[in-house]
Amino acid sequence: MAMDYYQVLGVERNATVDAIKAAYRKLARKYHPDLNPNDKEAKRKFQEINEANEVLSDPESRKKYDKYGEHWKHADQFEAAEKERGGRQGRAGGTGGQPFEGFGGGNMNEEDLNDLFGSMFGGSGGGRREVKFRGQDYQAESHLDLLDARTTHKQTLSVNGKQLRITVPAGVEDGQTIRIPGQGGPGVNGGPAGDLYITFVVKDHPRFKRTGADLHTTLDINLSTAVLGGEAVLETLDGKVKLKVAPHTQSGTRAKLKGKGFPVYKHEGHHGDLYVTYQVKLPTTLTDEQRALFEQLAKTEPQP
Repeated sequence: MAMDYYQVLGVERNATVDAIKAAYRKLARKYHPDLNPNDKEAKRKFQEINEANEVLSDPESRKKYDKYGEHWKHADQFEAAEKERGGRQGRAGGTGGQPFEGFGGGNMNEEDLNDLFGSMFGGSGGGRREVKFRGQDYQAESHLDLLDARTTHKQTLSVNGKQLRITVPAGVEDGQTIRIPGQGGPGVNGGPAGDLYITFVVKDHPRFKRTGADLHTTLDINLSTAVLGGEAVLETLDGKVKLKVAPHTQSGTRAKLKGKGFPVYKHEGHHGDLYVTYQVKLPTTLTDEQRALFEQLAKTEPQP
């Protein structure tokens, strides 16, 4: 018996695209092969989840699936053949019957449709030409740290039981999807293979926030440096750099380090900028001498 894609993802048949996407991401992370090594059942579930999401997340594919069930990939050929035969092949109960309206209505059940597809596309109808069908598209996720995403590198993925080594271009973003032609399911009757769609999940970094190719971070500076100016050391993704802090720098002041951001996707040699927000760190304890100096300073400061 064919699996029900809605049941696989645990959503209602009228679920929104966002609900389907959320259910897929939750289940994909739960059953991902990297988190369940040597678990055949988790591997099987992961394959089913990818297959269900590939169909239900695409409005056209979902529409065909809702109407034709497991035969959704043959929908175009079926409808073309039905039209060619004047609608006779697509009617239940012979001439004069009602047209097939999908598994949610009409008079034709799944068993009838199985027989119909079998007779049309290489089944019991002997002598009929075999129709070539394109293979199913696959979907997979690749989980990266921010440091991984900033360099072009190789990665091995497990996709439907097959180990696939891919090149991850520098600068991929969280949620970005790339297509690898011909790495999906095999074609039927000599048809072309489907494609593989890989969605990247880039983890947050504890010190840097990324927006496109730009990076944002904060840097603590002490009170004397903020007032008098001086130097501060910032740890970037490429190592330490010294920053010149201007006198009278206020907390929240932002500086830009041009070209010190993230690589621009598929634009070798181009980088975004790094934005540094200064946070003035006030002392939590004072020596007697420091307190005396602040008291002296307070006497000279104008009242706000």
